[in-house]
Amino acid sequence: MGAERLSAALTRLRESLAGVRLPLELPSSATAQALVRGAIDQLDDYILPRLDRLDAPLLAVIGGSTGAGKSTLVNSLLGRVVSSPGVIRPTTRSPVLVHHPDDAAWFASEAILPGLARSTRSANDARTLQVVAEPGLPRGLAILDAPDVDSVVAENRALAAQLLAAADLWLFVTSAARYADAVPWEYLRSAAQRQAVVAVVLDRVPPAAMDEVPAHLGQMMGQRGLGGSPLFAVPETQVDADGLLPDSAVAPIRDWLGELAADVMSRNQVVLQTLNGAIGALAGGAPQVVGAIQEQVVGLETLRADAERSFAEAVRTIVVQTADGTLLRGEVLARWHDFVGTGEFFRAVEQKIGWMRDRLVAAVRGEPKQAVDAKVAVESGMEVLIREEGEAAARRVESAWQAHPVGRQLLASAGDDLGRASRDYPLAAARAIRDWQGDVLDLVVREGGAKKSAARFWALGVNGVGVALMVLVFSQTGGLVGAEIGVAGGTAVLAQRVLEAIFGEDAVRRLAKQAKRDLDGRVEALMAAELARYTATLDAVDVRPEQAGEIVAALDDLAEVRAGDGRLQVMPAPSAAPRELAGSAPAALEAASEPLEGEIVERRQDHP
Repeated sequence: MGAERLSAALTRLRESLAGVRLPLELPSSATAQALVRGAIDQLDDYILPRLDRLDAPLLAVIGGSTGAGKSTLVNSLLGRVVSSPGVIRPTTRSPVLVHHPDDAAWFASEAILPGLARSTRSANDARTLQVVAEPGLPRGLAILDAPDVDSVVAENRALAAQLLAAADLWLFVTSAARYADAVPWEYLRSAAQRQAVVAVVLDRVPPAAMDEVPAHLGQMMGQRGLGGSPLFAVPETQVDADGLLPDSAVAPIRDWLGELAADVMSRNQVVLQTLNGAIGALAGGAPQVVGAIQEQVVGLETLRADAERSFAEAVRTIVVQTADGTLLRGEVLARWHDFVGTGEFFRAVEQKIGWMRDRLVAAVRGEPKQAVDAKVAVESGMEVLIREEGEAAARRVESAWQAHPVGRQLLASAGDDLGRASRDYPLAAARAIRDWQGDVLDLVVREGGAKKSAARFWALGVNGVGVALMVLVFSQTGGLVGAEIGVAGGTAVLAQRVLEAIFGEDAVRRLAKQAKRDLDGRVEALMAAELARYTATLDAVDVRPEQAGEIVAALDDLAEVRAGDGRLQVMPAPSAAPRELAGSAPAALEAASEPLEGEIVERRQDHP
């Protein structure tokens, strides 16, 4: 079979599944997590140990509903009490594994069913496996009495599922009163989907219903993909003082199991069929895990794009509005007019700039207060704009995230209020504006101090020239409309002429571009700092995109190994719904399918 290569491929798949993290509660997450847990458990409990020991005894797990008579059946098959049924449900307190004494070495170690402690005595601990050596059981066969699949105790239900998944053969016990219950059929449907070898024991069948009830159950089995599975019907009968059924009632089941154990070929066929089905189901379920990982990754990427888009829009809006004349309104415009003198200064500009310079030099002593006021107004106007856009960006992110299931989870669990700008944002915005204004003043000082027109520069003052440059920056794209063109537009033209008189036309263009680049860079840095709150929230989610690729690579490796072995061919991935299965049970199962006379009737429903 190439068991070593197959084991290596499955180990690689196990390692890739063990690292899966699905921290986000998405529609696919719960199913994928269950698939991961189930796959790892089955690899550890059954597939890998069985591949390592293909010649180990056949493990038949007796499972079924509460009170169906599993323990009674086990004891009756052995002819003595080894599994104690109780009167208070749940009846089976801990699993009981019975084997021939010569097979003890197989079950003494934790290579089979790791995680379960071993004991030779009965225990009330669901995680302790009672191991019983029974000379009356054929060599090569072990029987495990599992807890109830519908137990009121969650730990028992989980253990029952784990043990059934670790079986070479399921002997599923139900009763005439409960054979149509939903829970047992969930397990039987799972067995059908992964082509496990299953036999069903219908217990406590009233003699009058011996023809009708088994036939109906057989029909249900055929409809649900178990048409090739043996069906044993045990009539309702008296038990002896030890609680054992008459030997004639269980002899056909004992004989059938004995034949499987004695016939090496049949036993191997059972093992290979169940093992092949388990591997196929594992490989078929893994793509759902890949899809769940990708869903988490896509969810985070969507939220990241929403946040980046929102803050990019904030940057774009500020960049536009600090160049289209938007800021040349209200207080900024009023303080600028106070500085230049709306009437006289405009008339002076219509004359030659030299006369204006002489008048300013004569009029100005020190730094004009109006220039400082204009600078403060610019600072205030910009701060309002930048703070509003930062808050608007945060609100947009919150709205986009609230519309996404991942976003709602992150917003609910975030320690910070992501629907608003950070608490430090107003101070950061004010600092960014002041720093930019300082850069503008440094820029004009470096440029103006070396010019022959230094007298003009110092006449207006550093703040005055700086404000003029800021005003020019705010009107570069000519976005003013209507009446604004006559007022604010004239203001921009005035600022440009003042600056050209000091620095020259080329230098003014260069200074304006430099100042605007510096402003835009500070705005981008400011918004990047705000965006970092959201990206940090996303980065803190332990989703690992590379895991999907690791699982896919492991699946490809597994498929290649299986394709090279005729006994473990790659099967189609099991569908979510029950399906009819091709193929039939092993030869020993076929031989046991003939109806028997007496107190036990065995039936098998053929494929429809």
